[in-house]
Amino acid sequence: MHLPLSTLVAILPFFLDTVSGQGSSGTGKTTRYWDCCKPSCGWPKKSNGGNQVQTCDKNDRVLNDGGNTKSGCDSGGSAFMCSNQSPWAVNETVAYGWAAVNIANSNEAAWCCACYELTFTGGAVQGKKLIVQATNTGGDLGNNHFDLAIPGGGVGIFNACTSQYGAPSNGWGERYGGIKSRSDCDSFPQALKAGCYWRFDWFKGADNPPVTFKQVACPAAITAKSGCKRSNDVINETPTGPSSVPTWTGTP
Repeated sequence: MHLPLSTLVAILPFFLDTVSGQGSSGTGKTTRYWDCCKPSCGWPKKSNGGNQVQTCDKNDRVLNDGGNTKSGCDSGGSAFMCSNQSPWAVNETVAYGWAAVNIANSNEAAWCCACYELTFTGGAVQGKKLIVQATNTGGDLGNNHFDLAIPGGGVGIFNACTSQYGAPSNGWGERYGGIKSRSDCDSFPQALKAGCYWRFDWFKGADNPPVTFKQVACPAAITAKSGCKRSNDVINETPTGPSSVPTWTGTP
């Protein structure tokens, strides 16, 4: 069947949107952060699914109109990062989480709310896998860079944690890199403790380990927490998801 040129022109944007970013893979770098700011993918129409990442108020309650609420990182803003967008272990070798990303030869419209399977190729977590959903865009990130969202990982450029949780002016620990030990998590807000401990338990305190990455379908367990799904993504458990591996039994 031969489609007329006018039809091809009409469907071209949809086709490009469907494939843009799909199959993205390569080698990349990681850093870590937790700035409590409203994620950039929390603004309307950032994802092609017609929805956005959920944001929360100062008391960590999901906002009904979070998409249009000013970020807590801006003066007078009241939308913050939700604590449930903290990483967690599925088992001893697989974990789920979120990240600010920058993918080479791509853009925010293609990666907002997309998921990537990161396989660590160095450090204490070599061989482990972390599946992250892109919820933020780091303007200071290089190509194929994943800034992992980990409570206590350092606020970086911006800091809304003081407004939301009463954290020190530079966040918890150093502004870049965050806290240094597991015991530092003990004094954290209750909602952030599990994600903070994760860094020193499952993640073994790894310091910016390199990765290989590939785009994958988002696990339902991730999208259920973020509230964001891409229209061209199959929402299902991935082959390395809970359906095929035992549950993590590490110390909370």
